[in-house]
Amino acid sequence: MTHPFHPLHEHEWDLVVYRHNWSEDHVYFHDEDGRLRSVPAAWTSLIAADPVVVLGAGRSPFRVADLLELVALLWKIER
Repeated sequence: MTHPFHPLHEHEWDLVVYRHNWSEDHVYFHDEDGRLRSVPAAWTSLIAADPVVVLGAGRSPFRVADLLELVALLWKIER
């Protein structure tokens, strides 16, 4: 788990399956209790880090794609 704010950060598990669900890629693994768990693949080392996030080196908490999506949502609310 590479997501810095996830409680399972820096833990490792064996990948059970990699699937595209809910409009994004997810990975499935069995936790220490044997339960099947799912997290976005972007929170793991299976997906390369977003170049904007890497270059920003923590200076910006937002990605450009996320900000553009926010603008689109705000425009919809104003209408």
